[in-house]
Amino acid sequence: MNKKSVLAAVFLIFLGIVFGVVLVSSFRGGVEPGFAGDMQVKLGAPSQVKSPNVEAKTLSKAFAQVAKAVSPTVVSITVTTKGKDRSSEDMNDFFHFFGPQFKAPQPEPQQGAGSGFVISPDGYIMTNNHVVEDADERGIVVSFSDKHDMKAKIIGTDPSTDLAIIKVDATDLPTAAFGNSDEMEIGDWVMAIGNPLGLQGTVTAGIISAMGRNIRIINDSYGIENFIQTDAAINPGNSGGPLVNLNGEVIGINAAIATTNQRYQGYGFAIPINMARTVAEDIIKYGKVRRGYIGVSIGSIDETTALALGLKSAKGVLVQSLVDGGAAEEGGIRERDVILTIAGREVNAPNELQSYIARKHPGDEVTIKLFRDGKSIEKKLLLRARADENVAVKDSKGSDDGDESEREESPKSMKLESLGLSVKPLSSQEKREAKVDNGVIVTDVKRYSEAYNRGVGEGDIILEADKETLSSPKDLKSIIEKHKAGDALLLRVKRGNAINFVAVQIPK
Repeated sequence: MNKKSVLAAVFLIFLGIVFGVVLVSSFRGGVEPGFAGDMQVKLGAPSQVKSPNVEAKTLSKAFAQVAKAVSPTVVSITVTTKGKDRSSEDMNDFFHFFGPQFKAPQPEPQQGAGSGFVISPDGYIMTNNHVVEDADERGIVVSFSDKHDMKAKIIGTDPSTDLAIIKVDATDLPTAAFGNSDEMEIGDWVMAIGNPLGLQGTVTAGIISAMGRNIRIINDSYGIENFIQTDAAINPGNSGGPLVNLNGEVIGINAAIATTNQRYQGYGFAIPINMARTVAEDIIKYGKVRRGYIGVSIGSIDETTALALGLKSAKGVLVQSLVDGGAAEEGGIRERDVILTIAGREVNAPNELQSYIARKHPGDEVTIKLFRDGKSIEKKLLLRARADENVAVKDSKGSDDGDESEREESPKSMKLESLGLSVKPLSSQEKREAKVDNGVIVTDVKRYSEAYNRGVGEGDIILEADKETLSSPKDLKSIIEKHKAGDALLLRVKRGNAINFVAVQIPK
């Protein structure tokens, strides 16, 4: 082919392309401006994110499987009350019980809703005591996930742990599995299931953010608090519902929240299932809890207290006082003893000891390791039943008035600048009212002083200092002067009916 022929061929191809474009344009001539007609429209951009890895998919699937398995065991509990005014009950400035969610704070019959979960196929259901404690007779209705309702009756309650067992007349109910709360660790994933704010069957997830919390919310002299703290969202109406692990096992019973507005602000608290299980078994068997008691008043130990006691580090719990005739007194426990372990388990907070003993019954034997006067000793205690409401705490050495001459003749206060407090002798009347025969009474505490920071308050009676009995302010001054800056000493202090030890450190 010559050069002219090639050029002619190229020209013809060009004309064909132009003709094609014109022809297509003519077919689109009826499409309004701004529309694509039959052209393929492509929006968006290719994903820049890789597919989730196997671990993430597995975790997501685990959440879904747990929700599917556990939700049928969770119930909504509607409670009609007897008409008790609950406008300010069951709450303090920061920690709140959160169910049932009552509609009005009036002292008349009301209705609210909480949660619970089935713990046996024949109809036993666990919930919180504060959910059902004011229920009217036949005032509890349980709603199941399949939308059918049943009347329930209270089998028993335990205000000391805020737990209750109710029952419906049924068989073959889907039943929750129990886990082991002692095995849970901070950071473990958990899920809360319940009926918050009237939203039945709500599932939320989070982690365990702390263990062994004592938030001082149970208004019972024998209140036992060892809460699991979680950031899984829980709200009014969640009370009594389960907190479960990723095996679908209940490891806690949701009970309270930390909040300034009575709604979720990040932290909730659940009762450990290991303690709840013992409570449930007792209530179902006996209609009440048969709980063993050591018979001691105990306190925590910090660095200053450890220094005063001669401990190398802040560990264990301090025996503040003994119950007359209690297991501790009979077993040879003394005031000032430090309980280091029980049944081989370390205890470093009062509620750790309480929660372990709460699972025991009268007649059970426990082995306790103590620190006393620089030595470790072991004692075996036979737990006893609580002597009902009139439990006598062992007082100081009696109420004999003794020799009053120095006290009556020396009424003036003495300032103890190093500790930041003032004390004066006890008058005869003050001794009789306090049922003591020695000690000095605190008349003033300087704000932010050592005494103030350690919890000593006006009106406290200091009975002893550094194991020495006090008869006058001079006695206390003399004991303080024997110590150098940085030393710590233990004060035995009576406030009201309670006698406790308070450690103070001589400022450097």
